[in-house]
Amino acid sequence: MAHARISANLPPDIDPTKAPIAFGTRALPKLNEELQSPELLTQQRALMALCDLVHDPENVYQALRIGFLDTLKTLVQHHDSTVRQKTTEVFSIMAMHNVGRQGLIHNGVIAALGDLLDDPVDICRKNTHKVFEMLAKLPEGAVGIVTAGLIPSLVLKLKTELDEIQELILDTLSKCLHVEASEALAADAIPILKEKLTHSSVAIISKAAWVLLAAGTHPEGKTAICEEVTPVLVSLLEDADPEVQASATGALMFATIKPQGRFSALHAGAIPHLLKLVAEETSRARLNAIKTLTMLAELPLGRQTLLDHIDTFQQCLNDPREAVQRAAETAISVIKWKP
Repeated sequence: MAHARISANLPPDIDPTKAPIAFGTRALPKLNEELQSPELLTQQRALMALCDLVHDPENVYQALRIGFLDTLKTLVQHHDSTVRQKTTEVFSIMAMHNVGRQGLIHNGVIAALGDLLDDPVDICRKNTHKVFEMLAKLPEGAVGIVTAGLIPSLVLKLKTELDEIQELILDTLSKCLHVEASEALAADAIPILKEKLTHSSVAIISKAAWVLLAAGTHPEGKTAICEEVTPVLVSLLEDADPEVQASATGALMFATIKPQGRFSALHAGAIPHLLKLVAEETSRARLNAIKTLTMLAELPLGRQTLLDHIDTFQQCLNDPREAVQRAAETAISVIKWKP
């Protein structure tokens, strides 16, 4: 099925070939002056030149030193959509470099971009979420997004945003929820993510499951997943996509830490699907599947069922990954345990 893509094309009256010719760092001070010009066309052309320059990390460093970010932060509020588009594009390119990410994090850009979550122009919002996604890869970036109070808004945007932007939001949330999950949970993240698990896009399903996995690392997240999502996660164990299987198994592993989650997974028929993943030597979900089955073996019915499948776990003792070998040894021990 075809999906509409967000276009980054400029309006027909804007000619990027007429942007001023830039000569590396020597052009940066002049461009900074032009960005502050009252002339709209001058601002637009300066931004186009800056987009080219900041592909070089040395130019990013110099731009930060000169103080470009203060100028750019004011332009995200500009009335002209092309100015906002190119400003957010500059930020997204800068965020590709470590020096740029550090600069954006420590100069208040996260809070400034938060105002663009409701921008009427798709590409402005997409660029904004690309910045958040890249900044969230750094621990201090994820903390910055949480501290800026953006998590509830990001969760709610999953209900209305375009699919390709939803993917960026889910990537951002999967990092940020490792830092703090309470705000996301208060914004009804679990029901929204549960709905995403039945989306037509494999990428969105997989990324939603990864966010649930992150939420499951927190006690309140485990409880919510146990109550609302476990049966859906079990159904995803059969998905043909290895990424979906891996993320669903990971989320299920955290859900089954709680007794309620174990009962829910057991009654949803998780054991046969998990055993199949354990038996597949190349499965990305193998380790988490073993750990999940180990927790299900804590239940009498689970242990009784798994006693007939000890051979499946013994085969894992030859896995080249030491973590899989240790998990299999633990599983065999728990399954064979007699009260």
